[in-house]
Amino acid sequence: MSERNKTFITEFVIVGFPGLDPHYYGMVSALLFIVYLAILGGNTAFLVVFATEQGLHKPMYFIILNLVLSDILFSTTTLPKIIAKYWFKAGTISFTGCFVQMFFVHYFGSANSFILLIMSIDRYVAICFPLRYPVIIKNSNVLILSITAWLVASTGCLMTVIRAYPLPYCYSNTIIHCYCDHISITTLACTDRTPYAIPAFISAMLVLLVPLAFIIFSYLSIIVAVLRISSTKARVKTFSTCSGQLTIIALYYIPRCLVYICTVFGIKFNTDLRLTIILLYSLSPPMLNPLIYFLRTEEIKKILITRLSRLKIRAHSDH
Repeated sequence: MSERNKTFITEFVIVGFPGLDPHYYGMVSALLFIVYLAILGGNTAFLVVFATEQGLHKPMYFIILNLVLSDILFSTTTLPKIIAKYWFKAGTISFTGCFVQMFFVHYFGSANSFILLIMSIDRYVAICFPLRYPVIIKNSNVLILSITAWLVASTGCLMTVIRAYPLPYCYSNTIIHCYCDHISITTLACTDRTPYAIPAFISAMLVLLVPLAFIIFSYLSIIVAVLRISSTKARVKTFSTCSGQLTIIALYYIPRCLVYICTVFGIKFNTDLRLTIILLYSLSPPMLNPLIYFLRTEEIKKILITRLSRLKIRAHSDH
């Protein structure tokens, strides 16, 4: 019998946190539901402000728009299923459905990495080449870069899924994770997964490290450019224009890099702690990014203040 014909599994069961006491299922599902609502609410608020304010239709905000869409889609891909598992005990997912989820989990994660690269390019040109910024960073160029980012992100993820899908799955169908991803699925294959795992790992490292290398270069260049400014006040003002983006980038990359470093040095976590760390670094940026957009971006902050002032005036006039 060929290996391809050994796949007996028709569905997978998402276990989530294997050590979690059933008494806490309701609390965990409620917490995840609140996180999901916070992500949807914060990012939707940005979409509304962006759509209704013509003044925000600038390259930097179009880049943020891509990140907002990616955050909403990633959260919608991952959270509803694990919430349903703990809330309604609906942890099963079809064989094909699991691979579809796997594709989108890796796709939106990869897209985020490339969008953050575009964000760093925007700040690099703005601070290091301010006179050329209006020529280089135009809405049309950002659109081209954004489309390229989404297309490039899909390529590696699609190949990873295509290689993993036909593997023979005839062992356990329980996924020790909160969603379907490449490692959690392929470890269930009853074959040597090394030929499939190594290319997937290399692809993941390229997606993570290539954008990170340019991001580090761009921000080191920005720091050098800022230090050349003679006025302290001007330095602070210039650097503050990219502090929000730097915070967003740090939220995405630092936890992931720490996890990879721990893996390289053989530092292992128990399963529940590992899944908690993964959820934290996956869901914290989508939840916190809107706060950064609204509190660290001067234009958006001014728009919010203006709108709140109008609401107060209307409330007083009604009384």
